[in-house]
Amino acid sequence: MLSHVTIGTNDLKRAKAFYDRIMAVVQIPCIADEQLNGLVGYGPTPETTPHVYLMRPIDGRPAVVGNGQTFAFQAKDRATVRAFHEAALAAGGTSEGPPGLRAHYHPDYYGAYVRDPDGHKLACVCHLPEG
Repeated sequence: MLSHVTIGTNDLKRAKAFYDRIMAVVQIPCIADEQLNGLVGYGPTPETTPHVYLMRPIDGRPAVVGNGQTFAFQAKDRATVRAFHEAALAAGGTSEGPPGLRAHYHPDYYGAYVRDPDGHKLACVCHLPEG
């Protein structure tokens, strides 16, 4: 299991506004708002992992998008996947694939894909049958 993932950003204030909206949909609270120190964190609790951190790169160079990487958030149901996609678009993200079944992964894989304002690919996925 992961301890945390770090997503680079060139505009921490804009990134926080975007992630605040989408993380609320998947019920992951902001646990660290240290924008003056260059980071914002989300997770179940400060002591419980995994965490997702938004950060300005420590080396001072611009944050860039990784080709082939996707950060996927688990949804409790398909309605949450749809709400995630809608919230991401309303918050300035772009669609990389609307909510729907992706049976090539498995018969109940229901997901949606977006790009955050920095261009990182995100997904929200429910692995349960419609119910």
